[in-house]
Amino acid sequence: MMFRLGHSVDGDWVEHVYPPVYRINEKGDRITATIPHGDPSIFRALALASEPPHLLLYVLHTPRGEGEAGRYQSPELSNEAVADFIDKYAAFLRQDGRFDLWIHAPRASTTIVWDRHNLLHAYGDAERFGERLGELGYRAGEIVVPYPHEHHYHMELDDMAQGLLDDVDWYRTPLRPEDEQRLDG
Repeated sequence: MMFRLGHSVDGDWVEHVYPPVYRINEKGDRITATIPHGDPSIFRALALASEPPHLLLYVLHTPRGEGEAGRYQSPELSNEAVADFIDKYAAFLRQDGRFDLWIHAPRASTTIVWDRHNLLHAYGDAERFGERLGELGYRAGEIVVPYPHEHHYHMELDDMAQGLLDDVDWYRTPLRPEDEQRLDG
């Protein structure tokens, strides 16, 4: 079985699966939630809750030959185009950890980030995001990233990663220091 994030159990590396929980920061402007099993439908549900147009940002921090490391920004996308993108690449998004995926809705002033640790960070109306997550079976709770852990980059998904880069008219810029994969996580 392929997965994005693993942790060690009795010396074997297995998928790390979070419970469906979220927390809202003290200011109330950001919510962090888990993405159990790397399920893209969670990202999709929150992304499509904001008014279009949307801008995707595919942060390729650990390429495997499909393209240069960098920040790949899409042109403006409709809800349908975002849904189609997520649905088409769901297997890749679920199973591979070479990227972080962002979506921004300028009209709603919201940004949602799905990071390499299968965590979702939503900026904007945290209360509304919490309500939506509640509808998806989430509850407020603590989030603990396992340590040690490992990120998985699957050779079997290289063609899908290449297709993802080829299918969108991305505008690429270099990685920022905070985007780069560090050895400690």
